Amino acid sequence: MFVFAFDMETEFIWEKHFNNLTTNGNQMQQSTIQIRWHGRGGQGAITAAKIVANAAFFSGYNGAVMIPTFGTERRGAPVLTSLKISKEKIYDLSPIVNPDIVVVLDYLLLEEKGTLDGLKEGGMIIVNSPKTPEEYSYGHITVATADVTSIAESVGLKRGIVNTGIIGAFSKASGLIGIDILSEKIKDEFRDIKPEENAEAARLTFAKTVVGGK
Repeated sequence: MFVFAFDMETEFIWEKHFNNLTTNGNQMQQSTIQIRWHGRGGQGAITAAKIVANAAFFSGYNGAVMIPTFGTERRGAPVLTSLKISKEKIYDLSPIVNPDIVVVLDYLLLEEKGTLDGLKEGGMIIVNSPKTPEEYSYGHITVATADVTSIAESVGLKRGIVNTGIIGAFSKASGLIGIDILSEKIKDEFRDIKPEENAEAARLTFAKTVVGGK
């Protein structure tokens, strides 16, 4: 069952539970993984989080909550989305304050106030960047990078379409959801808009993502 709701603050809440799924594997190390996505208007950060949430359900996570925070609708303006996934049902529908993972679709957003706010000690940053992880220094934080912009263009997507590619980086760096199921959900989402190219962007980015040390 999907539940869609809008409240007075225009928070969009997307939740689905599979009550009969079993818990397999050891990917989940705590009750809820909190993932905050930062992008710009037009980059598709919200769609990326939606695809990951959908794939999570089919990977054995019993609950997911996605709460986009809408600011200005101007193209290029910063946009953030909260995504929580868990092996158990999730009842906390509040935006993420202390993420375990921050996914950044534009590396220039790392310079903007608020992007890394609240990131937990020992957490992870996954960023679309031509730089290597070693070129970033955030203390006891793991940094994973991939030049998603270039990779997406190389498979035939228009410049700036980075949301499907960043999903591949997320899969490689976090290990939470496999690239095969994510690729299938990408093709489902973009069935009418270059499904194979979008899935290939994710797969190629997965292969080229570099994960640094802490």
